[in-house]
Amino acid sequence: MPRIVVVGLGPGNQGLITADTLAAISSISVRFLRTIHHPSAHLVTDATSFDHLYESAPSFDDVYRDIALMLVDAATQHGEVLYAVPGSPTVLEKSVAHLRARTDIELVVLPAVSFLEDVWRALNIDPIEVGVRLIDGHVFAQAAAGVSGPMLVAHTHANWVLSDIKLSIDDPDPETEVVLLHHLGLPDEQIARTTWSNMDRTLEADHLTSMYIPHLGTPVAHELAQFHELARTLRSECPWDAEQTHQSLVRYLIEETYEVVDAISRLNEDDPSTDVDLIEELGDLLYQVEFHAAIAEEQGRFTMADVARTVHDKLVSRHPHIFSDVVVTSSQDVENNWEAIKKAEKPERSGPFDGVVEAAPALSFATKVQQRASRVGFDWANSDGPLEKVAEELQEVHNAIGVGDPESTMVEVGDLFFAVVNVARHLDIDPESALRSAVFKFRARVEGVTQLAASQGLEMASLSASELDELWEVVKSHPTH
Repeated sequence: MPRIVVVGLGPGNQGLITADTLAAISSISVRFLRTIHHPSAHLVTDATSFDHLYESAPSFDDVYRDIALMLVDAATQHGEVLYAVPGSPTVLEKSVAHLRARTDIELVVLPAVSFLEDVWRALNIDPIEVGVRLIDGHVFAQAAAGVSGPMLVAHTHANWVLSDIKLSIDDPDPETEVVLLHHLGLPDEQIARTTWSNMDRTLEADHLTSMYIPHLGTPVAHELAQFHELARTLRSECPWDAEQTHQSLVRYLIEETYEVVDAISRLNEDDPSTDVDLIEELGDLLYQVEFHAAIAEEQGRFTMADVARTVHDKLVSRHPHIFSDVVVTSSQDVENNWEAIKKAEKPERSGPFDGVVEAAPALSFATKVQQRASRVGFDWANSDGPLEKVAEELQEVHNAIGVGDPESTMVEVGDLFFAVVNVARHLDIDPESALRSAVFKFRARVEGVTQLAASQGLEMASLSASELDELWEVVKSHPTH
């Protein structure tokens, strides 16, 4: 039967590697390392590492499964292989767990000193007395759900892992103490006491970094963690989800946004049941954000943690009247500060229309452009000018129609729309809301005319324009008819 001997390289100090492990390394010629990123990895000479799998596999679970499969294949070919892992093979070593599940190999696991011994030494605690719970940082939110501490978090090998952990708690106390344990037992050992808000900014985490949390005031939010993992699972296992790109998802992002707006329009303050639709649609929109972050995470570009941290920091920066000593007396002061800070953040935007989103709906785009033009003095003093412009543009539409030039007519109709938006802006009316209201009103009246005609035994298709107008006036004067 193929034989796999698993040894541990200890927490880092070569003096902690057992004699049995050194003997196995010496006697077994076909050797494998889970990673070369360990101070004692050089002792396993002529070894094949699995570091490349971390860059190519879709998930950590896939990495450890693939390692087990490759080790079994090698053992089948050579009869016996050595597999060396950081720390101890029996502590949070998922690749070994996969090997244990195999019945077609002989598995030998040699005892080793784990990183835990150095941790208890550095923290000066007895883990049994304190009641420390060991948590895998890769699945922190699930493993720590409902737990308030104390916790030792392993596999915190990168700052993005620490960021994900930080974001797993709803409304945490930012001053919650955490202890980062870095390169324990080595000459550059660091025991960094920091806070929850700064855990991912204190040092550059690597494969020899872990974290101790004495106590959490706010338990880990399981729901958001589940949601995050669901997005990753769908991305890796669903063919449709796996095919999507940032570009292909644009249409769905827009659709879900409009569905949120639609749900908001149906809210009734006196009927809590109308919240159900809004909850559902907000969830669908949130998934779009999570989906884009999951794609970026796969590409090694950014994570959901980066998205949340960026908007958090931006909002703090743009609210100095709350988080600093700036004094405001009105909402207009808040808006002025916001624009000034925004301009300072992006000094490269020097033109009056820099930053205006061109992909926005046309009414919104027109409003933004007009607002920016107004800032540089290009505007009327009141609504009289825009109203006169509407009359002027309407006449130009008539003229274009008379000429019979479709292209010119389209241009003039566009100018008419733009002039109407200017009127709305001067009257402090949102043109999008005004137009939507008009559409709803028109739809209701057409439905009313249809119902009224049916009640009188009339066929809509056979009615003349004057007869339709009569029914329209009845519905208009009696909206509930």
